Amino acid sequence: MSASEFRTSDRAALPGLPASGQTRRLSVAGSRGTVGQCRDHTRLALHDWGLLPTEDPERQAVADDILLVVSELVTNACQHTGGPDQLVLRASDRILRIEVFDAADAPPLPRVPHTPGRPGGHGLHTVALLASRWGHLPRVDGPGKAVWAEIALPTG
Repeated sequence: MSASEFRTSDRAALPGLPASGQTRRLSVAGSRGTVGQCRDHTRLALHDWGLLPTEDPERQAVADDILLVVSELVTNACQHTGGPDQLVLRASDRILRIEVFDAADAPPLPRVPHTPGRPGGHGLHTVALLASRWGHLPRVDGPGKAVWAEIALPTG
């Protein structure tokens, strides 16, 4: 591998991201307009970090996946927990971690059996398809949990 090939493949996926990574937080209340608010917050972060706008189809697909995962996790919190209270985006050079915090202790459960033709119940299945990993953790600052998903970022 030549030096120029190494530099190209070793470049950070998000050129606008500080080398140490960055965390963006959005506090939200209730569920009215929350999904759009969280998508807008995420889109702005993706612009600031240099993933958007893009002419590269792979980078666009990753950005679209990130926005869809945010929508699905926030919608799930709105429908099943009374709404999230915080969205956290943690970006590193290769991974974007999305965390949606709510006050409910019950873990998120994908609908089983999953019936693709049936309305509703597809959110967590969609998250599982698009994310590299996903799960939930209890909150350390009080009751509730964080539902999280990680999405691998394109290289170079």
